[in-house]
Amino acid sequence: MRLLILRTMMEMNRAVAQHELEEVLQTVDKSTIFRTITLFLERHLIHAVDDGSGVLKYAVCSDDCTCSVSDQHVHFYCERCRRAFCFRQQAVPVVRVPEGFVLTGVNYVLKGLCPACAAQEERD
Repeated sequence: MRLLILRTMMEMNRAVAQHELEEVLQTVDKSTIFRTITLFLERHLIHAVDDGSGVLKYAVCSDDCTCSVSDQHVHFYCERCRRAFCFRQQAVPVVRVPEGFVLTGVNYVLKGLCPACAAQEERD
């Protein structure tokens, strides 16, 4: 089941919500998907994306990812189709925090229209 879930996430090639995995993998129990996502997060196989939609999305990490702040990258949220995409080549800008603060994570999300939705918008 774990391999099936991981393979499905890799094939989707974007950040996906748990409910999206449940729709694609209808024969897999919802609790199995939840436990697998939790395990994958703990093992740094995937990372969580808070794109501001109110639903966490999950994306497969690159081979060299440790999920540290220095590994964080930019995400893009399409306001039309509500999909989230990882921009792995775009590092999150470095922000110096005041003395005494300890940075443990960064959430950097761009919002707009993905190429498919932008093209559809032009046709409409």
